[in-house]
Amino acid sequence: MKKQLLAFCWMLLLSVSAYAQVEITGQVKSSEGSEAFPGVSILEKGTSNGTVTDLEGRYTLTVSSENATLIFSFVGYETQEISLQGRQNVDVILDPDIQSLSEVVVIGYGEVDRNDVTGAVATLGDRDFNPGVTTSPQDLLTGKMAGVNVTSNNGAPGAGSTIRIRGGSSLGGAINDPLIVIDGFPIDDGDVSGLSNPLNTLNPNDIESFTVLKDASAAAIYGSRASNGVILITTKKGTSDKLSFNLNSQLSFSTPMEYVDVMNGDEYRALINELNDSGFSGINDAAIAKMGNENTDWQKEIFQSVVSQNYNLSVNGKAAGIPFRASYGFTGQNGILKTTETSRHTLSLNLTPNFFKDHLKVNVNTKGTFAHTNFGDPGAVGAAVNFDPTQPVYNGNERYGGYFAYTTSTLPDGSVDPEGPANTFISNPVALLDLRENVADVNRFIGNVQLDYKLHFFPDIRANLNVGIDKTNTDGVDNALPGSTWTYRNYTGGNGRLLDYTNSSDSELLEFYLNYNKSFNQHSLDVVAGYSWQHWQRETSRFDRNTDGDQVLEDATYIDENYLISFYGRMIYSFNERYVLTATLRNDGSSRFLGDNQWGLFPSLAFAWNLHNEDFISTASNISNLKLRLGYGVTGQQGLSPTLDDPYYPALAKYRRSILGASVQFGDQFFNTLRPSAYDANLKWEETVTYNLGLDFGFWNDRFSGSLELYHRETKDLLNRIPIADGSNFSNFLITNVGSMEIKGVELSLTGRLVTKANFTWSAGANFTYNDRMITRLNKTEDPSDPGVMTGDIGGGVGNTIQIHTVGHAPNSFYTFEQVYDSNGNPIEGEYVDRVGDGGQVVSNNFNKYHNHNPNPDFLIGVNSRLNYNAWDFSFSGRLSLGNHVYNNGLAANTLGGLYATSANGYFTNIRKEAAEIGFTVPQYWSDLYIENASFFKMDNISLGYSLDNLLKSKVKARFSFTVQNAFFISDYRGIDPEVNNGIDNNLYPRPRTYLLGLNFNF
Repeated sequence: MKKQLLAFCWMLLLSVSAYAQVEITGQVKSSEGSEAFPGVSILEKGTSNGTVTDLEGRYTLTVSSENATLIFSFVGYETQEISLQGRQNVDVILDPDIQSLSEVVVIGYGEVDRNDVTGAVATLGDRDFNPGVTTSPQDLLTGKMAGVNVTSNNGAPGAGSTIRIRGGSSLGGAINDPLIVIDGFPIDDGDVSGLSNPLNTLNPNDIESFTVLKDASAAAIYGSRASNGVILITTKKGTSDKLSFNLNSQLSFSTPMEYVDVMNGDEYRALINELNDSGFSGINDAAIAKMGNENTDWQKEIFQSVVSQNYNLSVNGKAAGIPFRASYGFTGQNGILKTTETSRHTLSLNLTPNFFKDHLKVNVNTKGTFAHTNFGDPGAVGAAVNFDPTQPVYNGNERYGGYFAYTTSTLPDGSVDPEGPANTFISNPVALLDLRENVADVNRFIGNVQLDYKLHFFPDIRANLNVGIDKTNTDGVDNALPGSTWTYRNYTGGNGRLLDYTNSSDSELLEFYLNYNKSFNQHSLDVVAGYSWQHWQRETSRFDRNTDGDQVLEDATYIDENYLISFYGRMIYSFNERYVLTATLRNDGSSRFLGDNQWGLFPSLAFAWNLHNEDFISTASNISNLKLRLGYGVTGQQGLSPTLDDPYYPALAKYRRSILGASVQFGDQFFNTLRPSAYDANLKWEETVTYNLGLDFGFWNDRFSGSLELYHRETKDLLNRIPIADGSNFSNFLITNVGSMEIKGVELSLTGRLVTKANFTWSAGANFTYNDRMITRLNKTEDPSDPGVMTGDIGGGVGNTIQIHTVGHAPNSFYTFEQVYDSNGNPIEGEYVDRVGDGGQVVSNNFNKYHNHNPNPDFLIGVNSRLNYNAWDFSFSGRLSLGNHVYNNGLAANTLGGLYATSANGYFTNIRKEAAEIGFTVPQYWSDLYIENASFFKMDNISLGYSLDNLLKSKVKARFSFTVQNAFFISDYRGIDPEVNNGIDNNLYPRPRTYLLGLNFNF
């Protein structure tokens, strides 16, 4: 009986199971020609059960119930949810997602459908950002776009990055940074005092997309500021009727990746004793008596592993019928260099109400930031590499806060007198950090209101008014506490120094344009005409004195301002969705120049042919996109480098206050003098002409897509800082228009959806950049005896440089002697190839130097990939840089002869093991031995995530993630990091490896 009952239950279970399992079949087609649709994802709603259509668009799927709901989806098409309601055969026709296929691209002063884009424009949405970025918005772009090179300046908390679009068009006089526009507001091209990175005032979590205008036909609408490209940043807006919240939190752990390989105390003592025994010049028993008995690893004394945190809360929805998005963010980032840290609070609010039946659209953007930064003492990095490893961190003295300090007196046994007068040539690295208060508080507000009115009586015309302000206030101090030996040279009293500084920077914007947009028959016309006014004013004060207050080195306030007034227009004409013509013109007037040179005219013209809409191609079902683009344009540059003496009034005759130490004594008092500054009254715009050929392509419904760009740029009337004859213009250098430069390049971007299944997707992308820059003219008159303009300051000596600008070569080329080696392959100190052939001292003739590579890569390749499997996701992004070279300044300055300095009663400095092996006794700064191929591959980010979509009855979605930043790199470079912004490696703050745990909630 029991067996029969068991058998009956088993049969009942099987019948119920069979009843519950329903096999569904069908075919999916596209509404565009009703063609069969392979690769469509079909998913049973609420489960991970799914499949994809075959080559004929057919599918078979077994579902759990005859009333199940199927979800049909494909990129670029509208997703459909279909309830079975007992049906076992379901055929579906998918319609194109008009919003997706006609993707709106943000351009200068408007938006266009992607089909109507004629210039070299690249976009990056938040789904494609580098994961784990918590502080610097520009790092979201790293390695993601062809032609856009983002290099972090160093590893300090909140450090800035150098962004170069197509290599940059300017030399040392003008900035090479792109113009950055945030929600329609162009931000200042100068630095923000008290911040390592001015973009740090923008929370990366608030950014929705980047649009990069790379060629002149796209960027000419911004005229005089567009020579180096334009980056348009769009922040997130309120979009939902229902309130939704997002909470994003991250906890990170950062640790040093590598240390410079220097000698420890025992190795150092052995080397010094060996040199003493061999009679090495400068080292004797009296010097050896000053050595200590410790084994201090100074690098490990100043570096640390740290924990940082980042939180962001945003709310999105409608209030009183007004769409809005508000967010608050906090970042607390600690540096691996002790005492360095930055904390940032951000608030943002966006309102997008519509009035008068959507005729008036209002866009209100406000962003507020408070940032506190402790910069520490970056010089401690180099000091730790070079400081004597035989000495202790502390020796109990009273004069210098207990920190060991070299002094100018000795005890009877010959050792260093701990209470003696300070040796100001070298400082204890730990004391540099602990005894320096180098902090700043920055408050910044960026806000603008855009009113877009579609005329009631003429709805094809829109009037757009944009008014905004960018206001920054900085309060900072850079104090040295009592006991800081490095202050004894310039400050009296022996109690340190006090330095207060403030900065106030205001930027005001007023822009107005009219837009006519009309489609009729097969024609489409989009015309913009507008006016722009922008004003900047900056006020800076510095109060520098000794702690006792009886010695004032500087007490000054500086104020400067400049204006930019512009008229601009653009026409986009499209015929039959095949041919697109774009013409722009901008007329800019800058207060930086005088007279007729104040105004510059910047035109552009571009044409695009949508080949995929032609009959002879549209029949090819595997081609989903094919567009040819041709572009020509002229852009300008009026922004001078903020590192120059006078970047705002370079064409005006003016007097400036003398620098520290240049004063006149009257009685017991010293007075600064006023002296005339060098100027060029004929200074004018720098102009760049660009030709661009582009091809956009997509195959198999854009499953594989990409773009190819070929470009040629020529910049003339370069704003350049050149040497001039003594006494000719109150200076040895002058900012003037001289020279030209040519840039050629190739860019290739590829994206592929390699696998598209219901529960597994895999996409990959790669971008390739080739960029060649060459100076074609440098001086007003050709002088064969002039090798060029020296640049690239190096550590060691005074005024030494390692780079040069020369006609026929790349900017910032290294300029070195060719090292001679012995039969064993060892470099011979002071021996170089006599390239001129005149004999005598080779180093006495600079023409024996040669142009030895440059810091910029020949090829730059970015790779990224993302995999999704059920609830798991995995992604990575990396970069391959080929041909970039670095001058190893730290190694070049390290010699056996520098182990012991006899000045200030003598002191020891450490040496790199490699420098000891080379064995030079005097620095050979210009030997090509120190120019290294620093090609590298860097894995910037690796991220693993897991998502939960059904928490609390599907009301909460969560994602957990683990990310590694700066995961690893591969390079033959002998320094600790091959990525050096200017190509001169002189003990930069090292970039850490960071591990991040992330938790994200949507509810």
